[in-house]
Amino acid sequence: MSESIQDDKFVELSYKVIDQKSGELLIAVEYPIGYVHGGKGCPLDQSVTSELEGKKVGEVIEVPIDCDTLYGPRDESLVFTDDIKNVPEEYREVGITITMENEKGEPRNFIVTRVDDKTLTVDGNNPLCGRLVIFKLEILNVREATDEEIEVGGAIVPEPDIDESLTLPI
Repeated sequence: MSESIQDDKFVELSYKVIDQKSGELLIAVEYPIGYVHGGKGCPLDQSVTSELEGKKVGEVIEVPIDCDTLYGPRDESLVFTDDIKNVPEEYREVGITITMENEKGEPRNFIVTRVDDKTLTVDGNNPLCGRLVIFKLEILNVREATDEEIEVGGAIVPEPDIDESLTLPI
C-alpha cells in the first residue's frame, strides 16, 4: 500500500511551471526534489504543499499560482539599461545572471534580458513576476522521513568517498 503525503513524510517529486495564458513551459526540473512535508526548509510555497497533502505516488496535480503573491509585483525600478562599453564582455549574453550588491551590501541577482550593439539591459525581478502559472507536480516517492531528515528538512546527501592518498598537500 502506497503511503500518502502528510507531515514528517519524505516526499520526492518532479515539477513543471507552465504559463497559464500561453501554455508555454517555463521551468522543468531535471532532477527530482525531495523535502520533508510539514517540516522546516521546505522549498515549496504553502499553497503548493497544502494541495499535496494526502496525495500518493504516481499522482499528478496542477496548482494555479499568481506569482505576484510569491515574489511580489513587478518593480520597473529593478530594470537597468547601460552602455555596452560599461559591461564586461563575459556578461554580454541574454540569460546570464549577474549578482550585484546595494549600498547595504545585500546581494541581488539580475538577469541580462537584452543586448544590442550599444546597450545591455538587466532585470532584477524574478522572471515569474507578473505571471499566472500552473505548477504541475508528479509525486515520485513518499516514505517515512528519518529523524535526521526531519531535523534538517530534507534529504541527507552522503559526502563522497575520497581516497585520502590521492589528495594533494596544501
